[in-house]
Amino acid sequence: MIRFAAILKTTYTKYLAALLLFCPLFSFSQVDSAVELMSDTTAWENYEADAHVGGATEEEAEESALYYESSALVLLTVKDSLMHIPAYDEYCHWDTKNLFAQKVAQSAVESNSITFLMAHSDCDFVFPTNNGQQTSPFGPRWGRMHSGLDLDLETGDNVYAAFEGMVRISQYHASYGNVVVVRHNNGLETLYAHMSQRKVKPGDHVEAGDLVGLGGNTGRSFGSHLHFEIRYLGEAIDPSLVIDPSKKSLRDWEFTLEKSHFEYAKIDPKALAARKGGSSKYHTVRSGETLSAIARKNKTSVGALCKLNRIKQTSVIRTGQRLRVK
Repeated sequence: MIRFAAILKTTYTKYLAALLLFCPLFSFSQVDSAVELMSDTTAWENYEADAHVGGATEEEAEESALYYESSALVLLTVKDSLMHIPAYDEYCHWDTKNLFAQKVAQSAVESNSITFLMAHSDCDFVFPTNNGQQTSPFGPRWGRMHSGLDLDLETGDNVYAAFEGMVRISQYHASYGNVVVVRHNNGLETLYAHMSQRKVKPGDHVEAGDLVGLGGNTGRSFGSHLHFEIRYLGEAIDPSLVIDPSKKSLRDWEFTLEKSHFEYAKIDPKALAARKGGSSKYHTVRSGETLSAIARKNKTSVGALCKLNRIKQTSVIRTGQRLRVK
């Protein structure tokens, strides 16, 4: 009897020690699993998850190196999601790992256009960079699709959320570098890429003008700039249809999306030049010319030349090579 009591006491002591050891982990595990819970729609009344798989292959078809951070959101039901996640009724999922988990925008506007309310007042939109000069437009470029606008900035410059919304993606991607995606109440998403640092995590609420990161040159990028995209249901829309880079403002407080906006192959190069605010200008390299000499001759800088032509300041230029100078 005495021996049995001793065994019981020892067993009780071990289980009590184990319980005390692991109790502090429970609250952390609840927080750390929150975003996983939001992403796993099968846990919410058997919503279809198979339709929302895939990764970002818009700029480069290669695996992304994910950097995943948890959110403090704890959503247990679909009602919670509809209440707290912007446009959840349109997407029916909250994917914090894949940049573009579904691409069904074209079918959504197959028969009818969709009008988005972009702002109620002037303070509802903030241009994502301070300088904001556009260096490359949306459209076909070098035999592939360029799905956004490139905006000039220097490494370390602030990058701002364009509209109010919730951060869905904050990670490192092989092509986009440090990238943040924000979903907005009207169903649109904005993407901020090539940053040197990310200042937000999935689930964060941001207002227009809040800091989302710092400018940089990460991922598949040549020269510091911000790659800025606007998407709907995973598909890219020309941002210059919504914002005016030359004025750093919205074109209108409403934007109507048409099926024709997804016919990228039909984009007129002249229209692209017009959206940029002027025609491109090129210089043919002559024997003995340097980047510095070409920059001075065309009243620009070596840095600007490198950004326009996606080259480095140490790159070797050849006689007869055409360089874009405007």
